[in-house]
Amino acid sequence: MADTPLLYRLYVAASALMLPFAARSQIAKLRRAGFAAERAHEKLGHASLARRGSGPLIWFHAASVGESLSVLALITAMGKAQPKAQFLITSGTATSARLIAQRIPPNCQHQFAPLDAKGPVTRFLNHWRPSAAIFVESELWPQMLRRSFDRGLPMVLLNARLSARSLAGWARRPKTARFLLGVFRLIITQNAAMAQGVIGLGAAPERVVEGVNLKSLSGPLPVDQTALSAARQALKDRPVWVAASTHAGEEALLLQTHAQLVKHWPELCLILVPRHPERAADISALITRHGLSHSQRSAGAMPSAQVYLADTLGELGLWYALAPVVFLGGSLLPIGGHNPFEVAHGGAAILSGPYVTNFSETYDAMQACGAAQLIAPGDLFPVVKHLLTDATARATARDAASSFAQAQSAQLDKLADQLWQALHHG
Repeated sequence: MADTPLLYRLYVAASALMLPFAARSQIAKLRRAGFAAERAHEKLGHASLARRGSGPLIWFHAASVGESLSVLALITAMGKAQPKAQFLITSGTATSARLIAQRIPPNCQHQFAPLDAKGPVTRFLNHWRPSAAIFVESELWPQMLRRSFDRGLPMVLLNARLSARSLAGWARRPKTARFLLGVFRLIITQNAAMAQGVIGLGAAPERVVEGVNLKSLSGPLPVDQTALSAARQALKDRPVWVAASTHAGEEALLLQTHAQLVKHWPELCLILVPRHPERAADISALITRHGLSHSQRSAGAMPSAQVYLADTLGELGLWYALAPVVFLGGSLLPIGGHNPFEVAHGGAAILSGPYVTNFSETYDAMQACGAAQLIAPGDLFPVVKHLLTDATARATARDAASSFAQAQSAQLDKLADQLWQALHHG
């Protein structure tokens, strides 16, 4: 323990004291979300599934929806290259668990991540006996990292992304930063700036490489063909555009734009897909206040009005398949933006607001080749109108988006091989 930072020892002690309270809160939250007690107690390291076989098990840990879904295509690629391997993915939220269940590869299992305390982490590791561990983005839970490392697990930090605030915070605790980052055989960052950032925190330069944004490798979203046919039949020949992953404060701007557009195209339909469907009641009232009619997916309705409120989870691929123009939310306000690769795979013309710090490098590249367009809130109406009326401009933007997505996907097998080599020969 002599070389163990004091801050880490204090964290271990504090986590033991806080565990009963954190466990009660997390378990109750999952129970309210509809998960059985057996699944909720995965938070304490009590597995609800048996480990498959005695062969190698590669453990991926991701935080929430975006990070979790982004690794599924990678797991599929690694599984094809290493058919004897099994995979485990852990995440923290109810939403991520439900969406993973819809798309999980056959050689993979899901569990909720254990709380970062000695008992839960130890039970988790004892049961699953992972052969290697891959942590995604910024999931640097201290005990999860160190207790895995102390068991001799080869470990990789994939798609590393820390905010400027997090980097500054770790820089004030250099010994602890080196203690945690030192567990990784390989750190693959999203960009060159992040590579320099983690090296500045004490990561060994020879173990840090710049990679691609993992979300660019996620592949097309699933589409329910029966639902797609039903929606197309309901829409008939009506023109359509989509506003996806919207947040509070954005819908009003988008509905105002749509109200202007329907003056020119009375048959135009907006498919509005909020990031958090539980906000549907508020959004429904907002649509009415803007003088627009609407139908609602959660009520079993088809798109039959001026606005279709798609207040469900896991159906983004369906909505992208319906529309040639997609506005991606989380970007009209300083939220950071959402994943444009999923839209690009769907072949739509991509629009976004200016606040895209979570995908800044991606949007730079996409804008350079015409695959996406960043617009100010005041330009929503003229830009959407232009794409809906100019068939040539719309087709050019859609082709550019599809080409960009295909080029990024070609790197998936290369990354899968890079990870396998690092975990087994690092």
